[in-house]
Amino acid sequence: MLEIAQLSKTYRGADGAPVRVLDAVSLTVKGGQVVGLVGESGSGKSTVIRCALGLLRPDGGAVRYDGIDVHAARGESLMRFRREVQPVFQDPYASLNPRMTVEALIGEGLRVHRLRSSRAERRDRAVELLEMVGLGASALERYPRAFSGGQRQRIAIARALAIEPRLLICDEPVSALDVSVQAQVINLLQDMQERLGLAILFVAHDLAVVRHICSEVSVLERGVIVEAGSAAEVLDRPRHPYTRSLIEAVPTADPVTAREHRRLRLEAAASKA
Repeated sequence: MLEIAQLSKTYRGADGAPVRVLDAVSLTVKGGQVVGLVGESGSGKSTVIRCALGLLRPDGGAVRYDGIDVHAARGESLMRFRREVQPVFQDPYASLNPRMTVEALIGEGLRVHRLRSSRAERRDRAVELLEMVGLGASALERYPRAFSGGQRQRIAIARALAIEPRLLICDEPVSALDVSVQAQVINLLQDMQERLGLAILFVAHDLAVVRHICSEVSVLERGVIVEAGSAAEVLDRPRHPYTRSLIEAVPTADPVTAREHRRLRLEAAASKA
């Protein structure tokens, strides 16, 4: 469904010198699949996302969605891409227009893509989605400034789901939420994925969340994919030192026991090799 092939991108640093942000990054997302992209801050994850959404043009490589060249698409192909691929950004304070009510924010996509002909139908769909993300009809007439960061992110997710996309591209969508709300949002995404056959590219630094929701994982270090495979393979039997360092950095209530369990898993994997 989504193919990112040999993507490269270079920015200019503060001193004007070129900074290589992405170097031949490749990954794929198949229909109905949830693929995780993990790495620490500054590894290039958000640049991958912006290129995949067509918001940023790469210096090299290509992004294709279901046969559509994302950066060359025009007309009907571009409209199809924009309907079927929806983003959920990390910062809900920046991604929601502060001058639009929640009803208008969720209904905008329905109106643009002509999926609901009347305001009443769009309003009903907005109420349905708000209830799914735990807010309800009372949010309809309010503006983003009336909500907490976690509530704003739930509104952003409702907006993304409104036009029934085939692929969600999520840039750390639960990092601003508390643990209980994270679980609700992750469960919602899983429910939609199972019910609609939704595919998801899920960018995160929280490996516990990635382990829970993703079937495949790619690890990005300084703009390079250093490891990729099934979530169980990458997170339980990491081969690359960078992946191991990310796993070691995950906080745990009992670090001594966690290190011992990890050592035993690695020894067991080595004995099978």
